[in-house]
Formats: sequence, C-alpha cells, structure tokens
Amino acid sequence: MDKIFNNTEVAFALKSDTELDRAYFLFKMIASEPLVRIGTAVTNFAIKAHLPVEGLIRATVFDHFCGGVNEMDCLSVVDKMYTKGVSSVLDYSVEGKEEETQFDAALEMTLKTIEFAKERQAIPFAVFKPTGLGRLDLYTKVGEKQILTAEEQAEWTKVKERFEIVCKTAHDKDVALLIDAEESWMQDAADDLVESMMRQYNREKVVIFNTLQMYRWDRLDYLKALHERAKTDGFYIGMKLVRGAYMEKEHERAKEKGYPTPICASKQATDDNYNAAVDYMMQHLDKMAIFAGTHNEESSYKLMEMLQANSIAINDSRIWFGQLYGMSDNISYNLASHGYNVAKYLPFGPVRDVMPYLIRRAEENTSVAGQTSRELNLLKTERDRRKGKL
Repeated sequence: MDKIFNNTEVAFALKSDTELDRAYFLFKMIASEPLVRIGTAVTNFAIKAHLPVEGLIRATVFDHFCGGVNEMDCLSVVDKMYTKGVSSVLDYSVEGKEEETQFDAALEMTLKTIEFAKERQAIPFAVFKPTGLGRLDLYTKVGEKQILTAEEQAEWTKVKERFEIVCKTAHDKDVALLIDAEESWMQDAADDLVESMMRQYNREKVVIFNTLQMYRWDRLDYLKALHERAKTDGFYIGMKLVRGAYMEKEHERAKEKGYPTPICASKQATDDNYNAAVDYMMQHLDKMAIFAGTHNEESSYKLMEMLQANSIAINDSRIWFGQLYGMSDNISYNLASHGYNVAKYLPFGPVRDVMPYLIRRAEENTSVAGQTSRELNLLKTERDRRKGKL
C-alpha cells in the first residue's frame, strides 16, 4: 500500500499562510500540558465571569476546530472542503445541559441538520449525542436498572420520544444518522435505545449508526452479540468505530467506585481492538456499514488494504473514513484526493456553549502520545515547503 499521508501540499491546500501559522501556534500551545491546564482554568473563569473573551476565542481555537456558531455559519466551510472531496458532518457540540427546554432545543437543531443533510450532497450524515436529548444521570439509572421515580419515568419517556422523532425523520428523509458514544456508565441505556432504532429503521439498509469506543475491552464482544441478534431479527448494523475520548474520567470513576476499569490495558491493546472490530465488520459487510472514525494512520492504511484485498470499490457507500475538523488533515484530504469516502466532523454552536467540547479536544490532544507532535511536524513541513526550503 502506497504511503499517502505525508503529502502536506494536498493536506493543507485549503489553508492560507495565515491559517497555517495559526494552526502551528495552536498545536504548540496544546503540546504543553501545563499551558493547557492553565488555559482551561483561565478560559472557564473568563466565561463564568462573563468577561469579553468570545472574540479572542473565536479568532483562535474556535475557528480552528469549529465550523461556526450556527448551521448557516458552517456552509462556507462545508462548501470549501467539498471542493477537495471532503464531506461534512454538522455536529451541534453543546454539552452538559440538564434542562428539558435545552433538550428540546437540541432536538430541533438535530432535525434542522437532518434537513440540511437532505438538501446537500456535501453533508452525507447527521449526528447527535444521547446526552443532547436527556440527562446523563438518567441514562445511568436506566442502564443500571435502578427504579425510577414517576417523574424520572416521564422524563425517560420523553428521551425515548426524542430518539424516535430524530431516527424516524432521518429514515423518512433517507439521511444516515450517527449517534455518538459517551461515558461507559451511561452507555448501556443508550445502546439499548439505539438498537431499538436499528431494529425499526435499518430493515432495508443502514440508516442508524451507533458508536463503539474501542478503548473499551468489552466492545468487540458487544458487536458480535449485536450481530447475532441482527441476523436473527433481520436488521442491518451501522457502526462508527472510534478509540474513545473519556479515558481519564473512566479510570477515575472506576477507581473511585472500586470496579475494574473498562479501558484496555495499553495503547497497543486498544489499537488491536480497534483493528479487530474493523476486520470483523469488513467480513460481514453484507449486513453492516462502517464509519471509521480514526486519526491513526496505521488503522487507516489497514482499512485501505482490506478494501484492496477484497476487491471492494474505494468509494463503496458502506465504508467511510472520518476525522475531526481541525485535525489530521493529512489523512482526510489525501484519502479524498485518492477517491475514498471521507467526512469531517464539523462542530458548531454558540462560542460559550461549545467551550466544554473545545477544552476536551485540547486535553485529549495533550494526552494522546504523538498526535500533537505529528500535527506540528506536518504543519512545519508545509510552511517550509511554501517558503521554498524543501
């Protein structure tokens, strides 16, 4: 398999020199764990104190990792990326809400993004987070089979109704729908809900996708058990495969509550688990569709090799590669330039409301060995190339 991910001219073709410099500056900051900690604390304080920092945030970290403050704001980014064959997934990245009015607002926004996706070839998927439509603690209680109060039962009924509305709308408008995974302690309830939606709406093809975080050692077994149920009951499986984004929280809670950590014992074990899930799904592609959400070059090459070995078209509609906006452009744009299906997650929302997402992104980059240094090396290479040094 030809190595294609080092072509920085293709990777950063859409970035101006100024944007390239900004990206280099940002990843330099993210590379320093103390700076990320200090920056996070200062940003949280400034937002809570209602200090006028939104302009600064918008001009730096927000515009690098987000598409805009609303869906219309994202369209120029969507159109620009699509000129290079990279599609978009509009991701309303407002997290940590607790009130019914906020969940109803997230529902309306999700329905709006489905409509956007239906109208635009450049947006092949819609997406939502389970906790966008209901409280995390409620998912946890349901997943742990705790007895709900009458009020909580009514609240859970509303969560199920929101899922039903979103999934039915996606099915009726023929828009593929990605449902994100979150903390392990709320995931059982979310998995059950998503499976019920697959049973209902994935009868003829994949419309509904769940997400498997493969840094969890139990997820491959879950996928295999789900496959057995799908074979028996006659529905298709859609899965977004990712490594995972809540590792520190997972370890801390497991330690605090005295249960074994759900996270794989090592980075290598996680990588092996991820690649095994891709391999399993590729073996059963007649009933499955894969959204390979990965910033890992090796995993990307492995999937490319599987397509080649099995004589599967590189633009087969059942196989997508996905990365986050603002990261791993070397993977996204080089894959797209060779004809693979590629989509960037494009977060959007009011600056203040999206800050928890951005902070998590910075912390994740700091903790993932090699991720930030790779970004910096690629950016430096492209800057040098443009200056005629290469």
